[in-house]
Amino acid sequence: MPEIMFNGPSGRIEGRYHHNEDPESKIALLLHPHPKFGGTMNNPIIHNAYYTFVKNNFSVLRFNFRGVGKSQGEYDAGIGELSDAASALDWIQALNRDSTGCWVVGFSFGAWIAMQLLMRRPEIEAFISIAPPANLYDFNFLAPCPSSGLIINGTDDVVAPKADTQKLVDRLKSQKGIEVHHDLVDGANHFFDNKVDLLNSKISQYIEKVIQGT
Repeated sequence: MPEIMFNGPSGRIEGRYHHNEDPESKIALLLHPHPKFGGTMNNPIIHNAYYTFVKNNFSVLRFNFRGVGKSQGEYDAGIGELSDAASALDWIQALNRDSTGCWVVGFSFGAWIAMQLLMRRPEIEAFISIAPPANLYDFNFLAPCPSSGLIINGTDDVVAPKADTQKLVDRLKSQKGIEVHHDLVDGANHFFDNKVDLLNSKISQYIEKVIQGT
C-alpha cells in the first residue's frame, strides 16, 4: 500500500493506492468525511472499506482532500473537494485503461461529494453511500440518479438521522432504470463505533451481489 502523490487543482494530493495486477480489474475511489471535523483518508470506515475492495479484487484509491495531511490547498466547502475527486478519478483511470468498471464510495461529507461526482462522470457504474448527511446537504442534484448503488446507515445516527436518509432513499428508489439498495446497521451511530466489521461485511456482500449479477 504505497503512498502516492498526484497533481490536483490546488497542487499535490496525497493518497494510498492498491493496484490489482489484472488489467481488467474494476477500480474504486473512496472519499473521506469532512476535513474540518477530523476527516482523513485514514478514517477507520474509509480505511476498512478500502481493504474490503482490495479483497474483492479491485484497484483502489483513497486520498486526502485539499488541506488534509500532505495534500496542498485549503478547504473549499465542497467545490474544490469535488475537483479533487475528479482529479483522483482521472489518476486511477490513467493507470487502469482496460478496467471493466468504476465504483465510487463516500462516507458522510465524502458521500455528498461522491454522489456529485457520480452525476458528472457517466463511466461510474455503481456507488456506495455511507451515512449520507441528507439533513445537512442538498442531494436534489440526483435528478435522476444515473447509477445503481447502496445506501447504508446506522439506526442510531444522530448526525445524519435515519429519517432524513430514508427520505433520500425513497426518492431515489422511485426512479426508473436504476436499483438503489438500502441497508441499516442496527445500533450503529454515525461513526459506526463497534460496528465497522458489520458495516464492511454488508459492503462486501453488496459488491459480491453486483459482480455476480444476482
